[in-house]
Amino acid sequence: MRWTLVVPLKPLAAAKSRLVAGAGRLPGPALALAFALDTVGAALACGSVRDVAVVTRDGRAGAELAALGARVLPEPPGGGGLNAALAHGARSVRAGRPHAAVATLNADLPALRPVELGRVLDSAAEFPRAFLPDAAGIGTTVLAAAPGMELAPAFEGRSRARHRASGAWEIALEGVDSVRQDVDTELDLRAALALGVGPRTAAVAAGVLMPGPQAH
Repeated sequence: MRWTLVVPLKPLAAAKSRLVAGAGRLPGPALALAFALDTVGAALACGSVRDVAVVTRDGRAGAELAALGARVLPEPPGGGGLNAALAHGARSVRAGRPHAAVATLNADLPALRPVELGRVLDSAAEFPRAFLPDAAGIGTTVLAAAPGMELAPAFEGRSRARHRASGAWEIALEGVDSVRQDVDTELDLRAALALGVGPRTAAVAAGVLMPGPQAH
């Protein structure tokens, strides 16, 4: 099964507020864009991914992500937050391909490795709905819905518990740390750097934090 990934991205000026608040020297908008570019670039290189749809109203980010090969969708009218954006993205994908397998992917996975993402998506294909918890064990980095299944996203805060309660299967794979390591704080960023981040994140982080080895 090949998947369409829906990736939500806030306006860069408003992104990564916790990261900047915890370490004011970090360039939040630049890091948010670098995270998204490295995440989407790695996702597009994954054999289990058919295409990527990014939901954003940030013009600069949209243009750069489109240049990578992503489809860029506007946020839904009236806003509604992260879950509304993800549901809108899934509906937009299935408006053209009703039987598409759709999964969400966080935009802040700068250490993402295509092979590890493929393992997660192949595992998700065994269930009607499935999700992968984040490295902290509280949130979610991937939520997948097989053809014919509603995505029903319940992100923000303790989404792991909400997705489990909704009936989605929790994916419990070892060795997929790059798919679980999202970045909200400086400690998260250091953990991602230790895993090995993509080239754009490494370039922005250079001189600010000690970078880890570049991801392959």
